[in-house]
Amino acid sequence: MQALFSYKQDFAANTAWIETELSGKLLLNLPFLNKGTSFSEQERLEFGLLGKLPAKIESLDEQAARAFEQYRRYTVDLSRHIYLYSLHDRNEVLFYNLVSNHLSEMMPIIYTPIVGTAVKQYSHEFRRPRGLYISYPDRAHMDEIIANRTHSDIDLIVATDGSGVLGIGDQGVGAIDIPIAKLMVYTLCGGINPCKTLPVMLDVGTDNKLLLDDPLYVGWRHERLKGAEYDAFIEQFVATVARHFPDVMLHWEDFGRDPAHQILHRYKDEFCTFNDDVQGTGAVVLAAILAGVKKTNRPLSEQRIVIHGAGAAGVGIANEIKSAMQRLGLSEKEAAARFWLLDSNGLIADNSTTLKPFQVVYARDHQEITHWPTHHGKIDLEAVVAQVKPTILIGSSAVAGAFTEKLVREMAKHVDQPIIMPLSNPTERSEASAIDLYEWTNGRALIATGSPFAPVSFNGTVHPIAQCNNALIFPGLGLGTLAVRARLVTDGMIWAACEALSELSPSLKDSNAPLLPAFTEARSASYIIAQRVAEQARKDGVDRVGQGESVKKLIDQLLWYPRYVPLKNP
Repeated sequence: MQALFSYKQDFAANTAWIETELSGKLLLNLPFLNKGTSFSEQERLEFGLLGKLPAKIESLDEQAARAFEQYRRYTVDLSRHIYLYSLHDRNEVLFYNLVSNHLSEMMPIIYTPIVGTAVKQYSHEFRRPRGLYISYPDRAHMDEIIANRTHSDIDLIVATDGSGVLGIGDQGVGAIDIPIAKLMVYTLCGGINPCKTLPVMLDVGTDNKLLLDDPLYVGWRHERLKGAEYDAFIEQFVATVARHFPDVMLHWEDFGRDPAHQILHRYKDEFCTFNDDVQGTGAVVLAAILAGVKKTNRPLSEQRIVIHGAGAAGVGIANEIKSAMQRLGLSEKEAAARFWLLDSNGLIADNSTTLKPFQVVYARDHQEITHWPTHHGKIDLEAVVAQVKPTILIGSSAVAGAFTEKLVREMAKHVDQPIIMPLSNPTERSEASAIDLYEWTNGRALIATGSPFAPVSFNGTVHPIAQCNNALIFPGLGLGTLAVRARLVTDGMIWAACEALSELSPSLKDSNAPLLPAFTEARSASYIIAQRVAEQARKDGVDRVGQGESVKKLIDQLLWYPRYVPLKNP
């Protein structure tokens, strides 16, 4: 493809500039190049912008002040989301500058939980396409579609098929907002240059009847593809990506339970690929647990862990914790025995007729649970908590209120400091609220949630609530991976990211502080995580660049900041 522009850097002089032949309206319509009222007098003359802009030449700070004033006029979160995404479509530098300066307030608006609402409304709120849409009927033109991208040099792709969005299921083509949001977070928290990223929607239809019956639905109006045809389509996509971008990191996002695990298993040892729902969720939860167990004085290998929700996220969490236990000396069988997982059919056992291949390692021996009480023919969460007396309770079920007062009080009777993590998104799907968990455990619970919760005031002390959000770990993991152009994302690299994040836990210095850093610390945390990940990639022998350079220098050369750089003709 012919590049519309080229981003240039002189690392020795610490300068950057953009070379482009675009001018006039075309320049103003490209969000990465558009500066709006900040184009200099020389740029206005040289690039055909004279008379197309008001006379005043403004600074980025002045523009950001106006944008923040506009943002605050909206009082509905979805309207704020739409405003910020529209700004992103007009002027990327201004967007990233604004959100960076208001990260705690705006992150939940552009990312979870509000992005879930936006996904559901996508076809009705559709304004401007972004990224690439690869629909199954267009599969013969996949190379052409990839060539039609706006940015020429791509380091990072986030792709989804929309089959398992957050806790709201199959959302069809509307799920493109998820890769867009993920890439925003990679830039905001990891410093990855947005002009080197690409969101991709793999439109293989939808089984969501509401979408299929909606006359405004903009995706492929067809039942969701499955089986051999689906597998071949994914295989074609990966092969096409490998041809065009041999060094790219391919991030899979919001695939359904079965395809998420199948795709990861198929490609993780062949391509630099990562599944955030399986690996990222597990990694950030493990980081919070590692911080929590340091406070309980009970080693990780002795924890009894109940996970309510045995899908991609729940089993991914279990896999990361089990792997950590094995690193600490347990065999795989011994580590797996520390887990009790439940799905919609109750506790999973080795004689379950609905048992999935990726769940098998956690299936309990049916003879062990023969005499456990059942409810409507299954061993439910209440029964499991009563029998197991867990030290850690994790929710990834998307069942609102699943952690009841009776259940939590039962758990707290047997554990001094129970670790409780209601992780389901969005907020209305959370298994419990933070304030209820504090009240039901008399303030003893160590809590991390999936959705953001306000600080809890209990017995005269204010407790900030850790949000177990993948945004604290995947940007640093991606930055470290890209810095050394790793061939694969290894288990060791993910473990390095977990350890680094757990060591940044504020609770290790202040007993009332949360288990994980706040989003205001996300960029500095990602920088530390990236170094550890890059170093581990070298130890694992999967790096492809910079053996003579320090990983810190390689990372510094990748970092992008939301500031205007001069435009020049090639």
